[in-house]
Amino acid sequence: MNLKIRKLVTVVDETLTEMGHAVEPPVRRAAAIAVIDNPYAGIYVEDLGALIDFGEELGKLLSERAVAALGVPGETCESYGKAALVGADGELEHAAALLHPKMGAPVRKTLGKGAALIPSSKKRGGPGQELDIPLGHKDAAFVRSHFDGMQVSINDAPRANEIMVAVAITTGGRPLPRVGGLKTSEIKGEDGLR
Repeated sequence: MNLKIRKLVTVVDETLTEMGHAVEPPVRRAAAIAVIDNPYAGIYVEDLGALIDFGEELGKLLSERAVAALGVPGETCESYGKAALVGADGELEHAAALLHPKMGAPVRKTLGKGAALIPSSKKRGGPGQELDIPLGHKDAAFVRSHFDGMQVSINDAPRANEIMVAVAITTGGRPLPRVGGLKTSEIKGEDGLR
């Protein structure tokens, strides 16, 4: 079975100021999104292997597109996240098949590391539905300054027989963080937590 992509969209946002304070350096976030055909729309299939393999392909494609949009080396990126929005004729397990078994390895390879779990979300919806991509530091889950999210939508996706899949990558955490927790300068990056 071949991966069928109808649309690719890349979104970049850059925060220059927050509450009247300059954000130095500006925080940049990019989300690369693919709208794909759901080969299992409308039917129950026990073996979701094709979607698992598609997840690996999409992990590479979308992480490379997001990093390219940021215009920085992958190793310098700090946060990541992934999400999928399944059209009405699909099921949440289709999103899980894309996001979990194989997607992480190519994303981590693009970034040169990634000891922490990649935050994820999945939901069902129709065209124009908003998808929240949770974000966390790529090497240490306890870095509170990087608990964040990026919201994306595509006006004509997902159709009932499609899945919208997104990978988000950032150059930093939230602007002006001040709620404590592990600092980026304290990261060991060994266990994915600290």
